Amino acid sequence: MSPHPHAPGSARSAAELNERIRSLWLRAGGSLSAHERAEYEALVVEWAEAIRGGVVEAA
Repeated sequence: MSPHPHAPGSARSAAELNERIRSLWLRAGGSLSAHERAEYEALVVEWAEAIRGGVVEAA
């Protein structure tokens, strides 16, 4: 099983992912631990894929 179960092919929207990213930063107080950094990076990759998917659908 992938360490990031919602990675490629996720059904989460860019808005939901953006909210999770913001929440992570708020919880961390602006300074991410190594574990939080890994979570952040995975969320940003997933967010970018969601944005890209929205652009392809719009085209």
